[in-house]
Amino acid sequence: MATGGPMLMRLLSLLCLVVLTDASLAQTLGTQQPEGVPSTCPVTKTSDKPLVPPPPYPPTPYSGGSWFGTDRLWIVGPPAVWRGLPHSTPNDPAFAQKMQWWRQGYDPHTEPTPKLKVTGMRLDAPAPPLITKVSGTLGARPSMMVGMSFPALGCWEITGRYEEDELTFVVWVAR
Repeated sequence: MATGGPMLMRLLSLLCLVVLTDASLAQTLGTQQPEGVPSTCPVTKTSDKPLVPPPPYPPTPYSGGSWFGTDRLWIVGPPAVWRGLPHSTPNDPAFAQKMQWWRQGYDPHTEPTPKLKVTGMRLDAPAPPLITKVSGTLGARPSMMVGMSFPALGCWEITGRYEEDELTFVVWVAR
């Protein structure tokens, strides 16, 4: 072995140890459950399905924010916890939570009532289904606005479908 070989091997070993430790720490931090969310609720993290949307959409929705989804259907990274819900009842939905959805090529002029269908079901206990209302919004980057009324607190899986495209995420709905 050439002179300096053992030293080089020690440095490489140390570098591998540092990289593996950082990767393990990042993986552990990325899997930690948000405070107040039971371990039985697999809340979605933005890092589960990060996205850089197609042009003309910006790489990030706002400073510090991130997109979540596919290049065919996406949202601003879902929060793990939605607080302050529900504000309404199934008989009188006030649509306490509103969320924008995007799809390349969506045009509210030609499709004023979007083909987007959003459903939700509670994962941790029986509950009536999520009540939703979808409408189109105009702007530089048109989107589909979804009003949601959760009939109960708990762990909810939300799925949006637009033709053959689908996007699903899980949130914890708290007081």
